[in-house]
Amino acid sequence: MGRIRVLSDHVANKIAAGEVVERPASVVKELLENSLDAGSSSIRVEIENGGRRLIRIADDGCGMLRDDAMLAFERHATSKLHDVKDLLSISTLGFRGEALPSIASVSRLLLETRSLDEQTGTRVEIAGGRILNCDEIARGGGTTIAVRDLFFNVPARKKFLRSEQTELAHIASLVTHYSLAHPDKTFELWNGGATLLHATPVETLRERVFQVFGSQLLEDLIELEERSSTLQIPEPDEPPRTFTVRGFVSRPQVQKNNRNSIFVFVNGRLIRDRLVLHALSSAYHNLMPPACYPFALLFLDCDCEEVDVNVHPSKTEVRFRHQSWVHDFVRDAVRAQLMRSRPAPSFSPQPQPAAVLPYSDFSQTMQNSDPGETYPEYTLQPASPPPAPGRFNFGDAAIRLTEDPPQTLRLRVPDTHGGFPADAMPAEPGMTRIGELRPLGQLHNSFIIAAGTDGLWIIDQHVAHERILFEQVLTQQAAGRVEVQHLLMPVILQLSPEQQIEYARIADELLHSGFETEPFGNRTIAVKAAPAAVGQADLERVIFEILEIAENELRTMSISDLRRGIAASIACRAAIKINTPLDQRKMEWMLRTLAATDYPMACPHGRPVALQYSTREILKSFHRI
Repeated sequence: MGRIRVLSDHVANKIAAGEVVERPASVVKELLENSLDAGSSSIRVEIENGGRRLIRIADDGCGMLRDDAMLAFERHATSKLHDVKDLLSISTLGFRGEALPSIASVSRLLLETRSLDEQTGTRVEIAGGRILNCDEIARGGGTTIAVRDLFFNVPARKKFLRSEQTELAHIASLVTHYSLAHPDKTFELWNGGATLLHATPVETLRERVFQVFGSQLLEDLIELEERSSTLQIPEPDEPPRTFTVRGFVSRPQVQKNNRNSIFVFVNGRLIRDRLVLHALSSAYHNLMPPACYPFALLFLDCDCEEVDVNVHPSKTEVRFRHQSWVHDFVRDAVRAQLMRSRPAPSFSPQPQPAAVLPYSDFSQTMQNSDPGETYPEYTLQPASPPPAPGRFNFGDAAIRLTEDPPQTLRLRVPDTHGGFPADAMPAEPGMTRIGELRPLGQLHNSFIIAAGTDGLWIIDQHVAHERILFEQVLTQQAAGRVEVQHLLMPVILQLSPEQQIEYARIADELLHSGFETEPFGNRTIAVKAAPAAVGQADLERVIFEILEIAENELRTMSISDLRRGIAASIACRAAIKINTPLDQRKMEWMLRTLAATDYPMACPHGRPVALQYSTREILKSFHRI
């Protein structure tokens, strides 16, 4: 007798369940996507014991006929594919036909459904993959699926589940973000009889973000206006493809420790995709530290033929047909919006409370930095009220005023009731206004203190000058006219074997950036000229910094990113240092030139250039409003 046997459907379903049903949130995802595919306008999710005891999802979608309700629990039974060619143009969230039989094989499942084409509905009861009952019932249109005792017959899988709070947090995150993807629908999430989320239909994504996260998070976000681009396919008889991206991204000062706050939807499907994540990181390159990540809610829509969603059993990964083009499209769209908005970091006199989901009693705390996690984890706890305003003790810090007194700053005076006109306080700070500020002096010869109609500003003179020089170097690189200084005596540098290899790779880029170098014996190079902005004392350090960039990142970064890294190293070493006195004219020049840069909010390494203490916050601190 041979050794190879065909597995029974019962065993095959349990194996499939191991791929599709990782945790209770996986069940919610599959059933939620089925409800959306059914055209539902209202979806209600009920959870008990983190999904272990009960997951019930009710919708008002098209429902199923009696025969379809029975057939839906057969493996690979689906209404969404008819031919192998359909795999190349999948427009629905579900299509494999594995979800329902996989879920039913590891739980006690009850399906109640009714199609509007029939007078009565159908109830199907299944336990561990075996159909127990199939009855005719009276009910309205739509479908309700209750999944009880998940993994009751697979105790080994049950042991891998996390705490009730963790599993509930995964579910809450999933439902929340699908509600963001469909602002025209109603989403409800209930846990043990308590409402965690109740989002009613709204007209715009911005309204949904406000509805779900509240105004505080919304203030830290920049709306990515819908941007479309057309890809011309070189193959004959292939029509052009249209890509559209929209959503929200956070200001650079919002810096997360992991990628768990990045949510990407492709054609309405929540996915995790390394290509899009890398494009987003590239958009923030030089705007925030390398180890930090933004909050992002991105919606990428394209022709179905341009994306393959059939690359993972749980449908959480996709593959783009033209990957490099999609990468650059997303990167350029996000970065262009960041450049246009020029958000300024604000300086608040009191700490801000963490953002909380409305209709809930818990605040969000990131726990898991594993990039393989699909959803962030939360700690469920009562939301604390905002702390009371605190005092600011500057100790012995002294402000050195310049010799020339600043011009008078015009401020609106309160009316007879002690209030201020609405136009006296600009709604949102912007770095464009920084060129209009009037320098008052320096703090510790390191920070420029400046005043404007929108409040008080503190500018880090080193990182401000660094941003100015960085963009100047990039401009010179692009024009091929880097200002170069020739050295009287070449600077001889000894390289390690790894640095020697990297030097050979980027020698042309060094020359393009103004460094004239040549080999000078074994593992030795001679530097004969350097960019004019780099002093000879910093030359050796700059070269080694550039070689370190190449060694760590050259294999994954583009030539453009490498040039930006070289420009950042040059700018950092050439910029005005802290503890450097500046006169009035130099400070005014610094502010005017900074305002003229493309992105005055951060230095090339992602540190903020300025903080604003708004007029509104000043008035609140003095109890004027």
